[in-house]
Amino acid sequence: MKKKEKEILHHLYIELVKLQKEIIASNLKLLIVLEGRDAAGKDGTIKNIIKHLSPRETRVVALSKPSDREVREWYFQRYATELPVLGEMVIFNRSWYNRAGVEKVMGFCSDKEYQLFFGTVGPFEKMLVDEGFVIMKYYLDISKHEQEKRLEDRKKDPLKQWKISPIDKDAQKNWKEYSEVRNEMVLKTNFLHAPWFIVDAEDKDAAHIAVIKHLLGHLKYKGKDKSLLKHVSELVYPATPENIEEKLYR
Repeated sequence: MKKKEKEILHHLYIELVKLQKEIIASNLKLLIVLEGRDAAGKDGTIKNIIKHLSPRETRVVALSKPSDREVREWYFQRYATELPVLGEMVIFNRSWYNRAGVEKVMGFCSDKEYQLFFGTVGPFEKMLVDEGFVIMKYYLDISKHEQEKRLEDRKKDPLKQWKISPIDKDAQKNWKEYSEVRNEMVLKTNFLHAPWFIVDAEDKDAAHIAVIKHLLGHLKYKGKDKSLLKHVSELVYPATPENIEEKLYR
């Protein structure tokens, strides 16, 4: 990471602490949903967001494969139990949108379950917003070449072995299918009450800064350094049909 980027991150960390103080003082419920391609940098983005935040009021949720009991539950049930309480920030490292992504591509859900998801996720998120939850949804996107490079790096780096999953080996093979379901997901679930934002995560360090700046810029908190956040990065953009057609990696 360049010296300039480190300096910017330092100041952004201070802003994130200000944001957390506001969340606690105002009893806000902030829910951040991070989705994206395999190896797109969700873990690194989360680490940078929470690096200097209080662990008491910050949680990261990364659910594993559902248990036999959870498979028989209402689909959103196990996610609902992890939602933030008053004064808390929760980051979902993948979420209920698994159904519209990996579950669809890998055949882990039926077509009926897939279609039902699109009919229910809108009302579900609207209910959350009406109950006072603030929802920020980000999809991290990278090129096929960059994904291949990062997946290979995981295999060689002993400190990244925990990131390797059985799904990884099919990420490149199913690239086209993942592109198709990604487009359908963000188009169908880009709600006014809970919109999607796409992140060009080809450059990890730049993407981390862009996401944090975007997050801070869209939320209200006392003492905000507006001069730090005034420059809007083109790496984060709304999931409009035009942007999906022209900007996403295919």
